[in-house]
Amino acid sequence: MSETQKVDRPQGAAPPAGNGVDRFFKISERGSTFGREIRGGFATFFTMAYILVLNPIILGSAKDKFGHTLDTGQLVTATALVACVMTVVMGVGGNLPLAIAAGLGLNAVVAFQLAPLMSWPDAMGLVVLEGLLICLLVVTGLREAIMNAIPQQLKQAIGVGIGLFIAFIGFVDAGFVSRIPDAAETTVPVQLGAVGRLTGWPVLVFCIGVLLTIALVARKVKGAILISIVTMTLVAIVINSAADIKSWGLTTPKVPDKIVEAPDFGLIGHFSLFGGFAKAGVLTAVLLVFTLILSDFFDAMGTIVGISAEAGLLDERGQVPGIGRVLFIDGAAAVAGGIGSASSSTAYIESAAGVGEGARTGFANLVTGGLFGLALFLTPVLTIVPLQAAAPALIAVGFLMMTHVKHIDWDKYEIAIPAFLTIAAMPFTYSITDGIGAGFLAYVVIKAVLGKAKEVNWLLWAVSALFLVYFAIDPVEQVLGVK
Repeated sequence: MSETQKVDRPQGAAPPAGNGVDRFFKISERGSTFGREIRGGFATFFTMAYILVLNPIILGSAKDKFGHTLDTGQLVTATALVACVMTVVMGVGGNLPLAIAAGLGLNAVVAFQLAPLMSWPDAMGLVVLEGLLICLLVVTGLREAIMNAIPQQLKQAIGVGIGLFIAFIGFVDAGFVSRIPDAAETTVPVQLGAVGRLTGWPVLVFCIGVLLTIALVARKVKGAILISIVTMTLVAIVINSAADIKSWGLTTPKVPDKIVEAPDFGLIGHFSLFGGFAKAGVLTAVLLVFTLILSDFFDAMGTIVGISAEAGLLDERGQVPGIGRVLFIDGAAAVAGGIGSASSSTAYIESAAGVGEGARTGFANLVTGGLFGLALFLTPVLTIVPLQAAAPALIAVGFLMMTHVKHIDWDKYEIAIPAFLTIAAMPFTYSITDGIGAGFLAYVVIKAVLGKAKEVNWLLWAVSALFLVYFAIDPVEQVLGVK
């Protein structure tokens, strides 16, 4: 639990009694309040609302094998609908403050790896199949067993790595740092701003937002993250009105021309479960599904563990309460994403923004899901938040998650080195899955060379072997003749 949201309660004292909703979601029991849950739900939504813009851009910019593209308006509706339904389901069924939406990275795989080899319905069918297989892993207990096989300190490292990762995402989204094109032949992969220095009003809005956010967090102001997002959005609107700036990125902060817009459900149910096997070939389709499963499986696992740790919800064994239900719902979200043509959906690391505001239960998801429901009709209003106004929240949350690094024994190299690789690889590779894989492989190798191989759970050995295949997938595909 973050320092700003701890609740002082005498040892052994029972949590205050509440109404039926309070008892169902265990709001008081977890040291939260309705106010904190509501603020957390708003903060999570505004921090991840960019997906309503970004997912349609990624999926809409790609053509399938037959040259067909997906309609942007229909993609916005599909993205909002799946996020609304599955976030609420996670809140009620899993009782964790974990919002769900189309997964970044996963949607890129669908758009640029699957679609060029088949039709869009075929690609979405493989997404549905991926989700069904993940649900099967949950039902058999294998997914939960893998999570429980991970050493506690490595779980802490996953949470810390995610914190560093989302802070880096915040810097990149705001334009505070940018990737240097390879053609420049420079010795560093990223630089300050777009040209080696900070330029333009949008970055200034971000910088002011960071200062405002950390000031509010340091003073332990309730609603700090949400206050910052709303305030800087208003500031951005004023600045844009005065200067008509063109460099905001995905979302331009301006007073919308209209408030209500009717949703278009044309893409819902637009999938073919096994069509991809005929179009791309069985072996290629299997490898593509394997890639989706591996990415979704461990991205979600890292997010669930990291967010639960930050919320102080892990038990004495470092396990997530009700993890079986949570994992099944996450798998079902992938199925829903494919059925809705929104790409594979999964738990969002931006949920940490809500946790930073004090959210500790699934009640916050009702708020976040409700806002995604409103987004079906109020997209012009709810998508005016620029990334530069929302990104400071990611920086603050990254700091909060980074504090868990103190739970890692840095003097014990057999855990310290894998923990370091996990933490470092996530932002450097821009992938939660890659960070987890690097940490797992390092852990089992070090245990083996120290003569402690028997201390490693057999599932961790099996998963590490899969990660070895995952990292070597390109040469494997070449050997098999599928690339």
